[in-house]
Amino acid sequence: MVMYITTGGFKALKDEFEYLKSVERPKVVNEVAEAAAQGDRSENAEYIYGKRRLREIDRRMRFLNKNFAEMQVIDPKLPRGERVFFGATVTLYDEDLDDEVTYQIVGPLDTLDDTHISYQSPVGQALLGKAIDDNVIIKTPKDVRHVTIMDVKYI
Repeated sequence: MVMYITTGGFKALKDEFEYLKSVERPKVVNEVAEAAAQGDRSENAEYIYGKRRLREIDRRMRFLNKNFAEMQVIDPKLPRGERVFFGATVTLYDEDLDDEVTYQIVGPLDTLDDTHISYQSPVGQALLGKAIDDNVIIKTPKDVRHVTIMDVKYI
C-alpha cells in the first residue's frame, strides 16, 4: 500500500532513523553494558530501563524501515491548479464557526497538528479533488461541518 508523504516529512523521518541508528542506540547499548557490569541485573533499574529503551528504539527503527519502502515522496510545492490534492494548503470558510481556517493536506506520517491534516482523515478525504468556491460537507466522528473552499495553494 502506497503511503504519501511530503519531502519535509520524509526528511524528518530519515533524520530520526539516522539519529536513532548512529547516536541514540549506541549510547543506550553502552549504558546497558555498563549497568550489566554492576552485577545483579534483576534489581538493577538502569539495566532494566536501558533494555526497555533499547526495545523501544529497535521497534521505532523497524517501523520506520518498513514504512520507507511504502512511501511515495511528493513535493508539496509542485503546482496542481486550483483543485485540492496532496500537499495543498487550503483556506476554508467554516460556516459553523463563522471563521476561516487553513490546513495543509499531508501524509499520516508527516507532522500532524492544527494546520496539517492527513489526506486519510475525514476532513482530508472530504477536501480531495474539490476546487475553489466548492461547498463541502465534512462528516467527522463528532459533528458535521459545512465549509467553502476559499483558496488553494501549493507552497
